[in-house]
Order: sequence, then C-alpha cells, then structure tokens
Amino acid sequence: MNVPYEIFVGLRYLRAKRRTRTISLNTFISIAGITLGVAALIGTLGIMTGFKEDLQAKILGTTSHAVVQLLGQQPMAGYEAIVPQVEEVSGVVAATPFILKQVLLTSKTGVQGIILRGIDPEKEPQVTEIASNVKFGRVKDLAAPPNSSSNPTIGNPSQTPALPKPGIILGKELALRLGVFVGDRVNVVSPVGRMTAIGMTPKIRPFQVVGIFESGMYEYDSSLAFIALTEAQKFFNLGKTVTGIEVKVHDVFAADTIVTSIKTALGGGYIARDWMQMNKNLFSALKLEKTMMFLLLVLITLVASFNIVGTLTMIVNEKQREIAILKAMGATPKAIMRIFMLNGVVIGLTGTAIGIPLGYTFLWLIQTYWTFDPTVYYISRVPVHIKALDVLLVSFSAILISFMATVYPSWQASKLAPASALRYE
Repeated sequence: MNVPYEIFVGLRYLRAKRRTRTISLNTFISIAGITLGVAALIGTLGIMTGFKEDLQAKILGTTSHAVVQLLGQQPMAGYEAIVPQVEEVSGVVAATPFILKQVLLTSKTGVQGIILRGIDPEKEPQVTEIASNVKFGRVKDLAAPPNSSSNPTIGNPSQTPALPKPGIILGKELALRLGVFVGDRVNVVSPVGRMTAIGMTPKIRPFQVVGIFESGMYEYDSSLAFIALTEAQKFFNLGKTVTGIEVKVHDVFAADTIVTSIKTALGGGYIARDWMQMNKNLFSALKLEKTMMFLLLVLITLVASFNIVGTLTMIVNEKQREIAILKAMGATPKAIMRIFMLNGVVIGLTGTAIGIPLGYTFLWLIQTYWTFDPTVYYISRVPVHIKALDVLLVSFSAILISFMATVYPSWQASKLAPASALRYE
C-alpha cells in the first residue's frame, strides 16, 4: 500500500531534529493545550447536564408532567367526565383532579404561608412521585388519618366525642419551621371566609399531620402541603369543582406534543401546559448558562490553537530548504499546504483522543470522592451525566479549531519560492 508523500513528510516534520528539541516541545505544548481544553469542556458540560437533569427529576417528582385547566383558570366542573377523555389521549399514562390554593398554616410554635394542594390519595401516586417522597407516614392516610376514630372519653360515656381531624402532609422544611411531626395538629387559615357585619372573616380548620415528604427541592419542602381532594372542596366551598387536572405522560420530552393533542381532544375553552412551559424561566436560564460556559471554555482550545500557529510557523521557517527542494521536484502549492495542514489535524486529533478519557476520568473522580452533607445541599454527590452529542460537539470543535489554525502557516509555506530559499545554499 502506497502512502501519499504528504502524510509521510508531514508526520516527519512533527518530530524534532537530533540537534534541538524546540519543535517537538512546541508540538507537545500544542497537544497539551487541546487536551486540557477538551477535558475541561467535557467535564463542565457533564456536570451542568447532571445538575439540570437532577433538578428536572426533583421537579417532576413533586409536580405532574402537564396540567389542564379552564380558560381564565376558573374552577372546573364536571371533571369526572373530563379525566377519562384526557386518559384516552395517546401518550397519556394517567390523570387526576387537583385543587391549588394559598393559605396560612399555624401551629403552637410557628406561622407560615404555603401552597395547599388538594389531591386524590388513590390516584395521585399514579401521576406524581409523592408516594416515594413521603418519608414518614403514608399518602392514603389523607383519606382516613390513623387514630382519628371518635371514641368517647374514658370515664364519661355521655360526653360528645370529638370530630376526627382530616389529614395533611407537610414538606420536611415546613414541618421543621412549624415544629410539628406526624400526629401533631396544625391549623389551616384561609383568607376567604364567611362574610359578617364587620367584613370577611378568615376560615380556620384544624388538621392532623399524617405524613412528612422530602422532594429535594427547598421551594417545595418549605412551602407545600397536601390534603385530600374532598376536604379541600369542603374547606374552600368549591362544591364539585376543582382547579384542574394533573396529567402524566409516557415521554416527558414529548409532553408539548401530547399537550397539543389533549387540547384538541377537549376542544375550546381549555388550556393545557406541560412541565417545560410551567418552569420555562428556570430551564431557559440553565440552558443559557450551559451555552455560555461552553463558549467560554472553547477559549481554552482557541488559546491552544495559537500554539499550533506558532509551531507550524517555526516548522515552515526551519524547513524552507526542504520545501524548496520538494517544489523543485514537482510538488504543487496545494500539496505543500496539505503537508502542514496535516500537522494541525494530527495535533487536534491527538489532543482530542487524550482529552476525552481525561475528561471522563475527571468526572469519575469528582463523582466518587467529592461528597456533600445531604442535610445542607440536598445531594450527597455531584450529579454527572455525559451526553454523546456533547462529546461529539466538543470533539468536532477542537478538531475544527486545530484545522483552522493551520491555514495561514500552510498558505505561507505554499507561497515559498524555491529560488529564494536555495539562493545561499
């Protein structure tokens, strides 16, 4: 098999002479620059993707993939007939009604404004991960809190028994702020109550804590609580209406398409939003941050490309006589350019080939040995996820920058006149 002479000559030019190590040292520095740039890019993108997906998993563990409501977010009546319609849409796994209101939660030691969600204890675990997030207690206790039977007081059978308190599940941080645990009592205060002669009075009802959940998201754990759907309807005087319908889909990344199908199936008068629309600001910020970090870290590779320019310029100055001889023997300017462009491509490929496993090793070390206190950071280790598309993008960028750095030195070499180079030889 005959190897083109451009490849043979180009690879020889990357090696140093016996008399000096200057060119080989510059070649090594150029390769090291590309290697570090590729490793830094892969490491950064892997960590940022891991954090984004960890955040996404925590959000989708507490909230549904999509929400269906009436236009104007008015109370939805007849939801018993709408839920089956939604579940018949292709791609939908399950659907359940919910109620969402802002209230005040009080205990003996604290007061906190929260978001109160009324859910169906039987169907909610089919739509969200609330059942797995509950660390103490059970979701089904919302419907029938334990030890809530109305037994008369011992020693006084004639006394009227106390009414059982409905159950409530609190976030971990919320429970700590209020100083309560499973079995304790809290009061739910709604600003919209009964109208009296002195104006509207708040509505207050006691609830028994039947569970504590931990989602890993501070915003949810500190300001979210769950009660049974029927209790929410009674407390807020909603009758047989709800705020909307929660929906779980097969593919979370196709939720926007499924939401469109839901709106088509239900007809006008309804709005449907997927999880990306409901958290658009957050995920847009994460995407922008990842893009900016990629562009900034590409500068490392650009700096390494200047080493490639310097190395090839030195090679051209060092090899003027050899270039002139090749031209005198019939080498074309394009062939001379190919020789030096090959040098840059070899540097880029070598740096990329070393940088990719170095980046993976860096991420493995961070994920294995860098630990956190989960009570403070909600994570015990740095989340890492490397996407093949990110690796391909980094590799392509490094090789392209390395190739572009060869254009000017190669063009200078192709312009070299044999007569002027050999005049004093």
